[in-house]
Amino acid sequence: MPQTPDLLFLLHDVARLLRGEADRRASAQGMTRAQWVILFWLERQPGLSQKELAEILEVEPITVARLIDRLEARGMVERRPDPKDRRIWRLHLLPPSAPVLAELQSERADMHRMATINVDEATERTMIDGLKRMKATLVSECRHKHLMKDTSDKDTVDRGAVIRNFVQKDVA
Repeated sequence: MPQTPDLLFLLHDVARLLRGEADRRASAQGMTRAQWVILFWLERQPGLSQKELAEILEVEPITVARLIDRLEARGMVERRPDPKDRRIWRLHLLPPSAPVLAELQSERADMHRMATINVDEATERTMIDGLKRMKATLVSECRHKHLMKDTSDKDTVDRGAVIRNFVQKDVA
């Protein structure tokens, strides 16, 4: 008896294939997918701190620091001190990142075209709506569980605030 495709496995497989393609394309430009993601996030949210970016990317802050070091060495990103807390560095794009971001947008558009070439517009809109609802539900559930676990843990509260901030922008 044939099995119905499992949604979670399909989501995982599609994401894995897209990550592999992004890795290949980034490498062809002398960059990493992680560097691409950082540039995309800083374009969307200028002034993120290294810690906030680490939380979004689900990596350790030292990993982000090293990636930022490389982007800074290429003149694409700069660290600016936070006006309220001198321990925090805020990250900002510099003009040399603009042509790279334009190329990345082109690569992103091509990957979108490749992934959806056999999907009509109505189906794509339905998929987007469904995924946005799934994301909002998961974020809400995860946030609730996190906050219920230990509301006195500052890192948990900070993570919840960061995630809420970005999800509200993504879901809208």
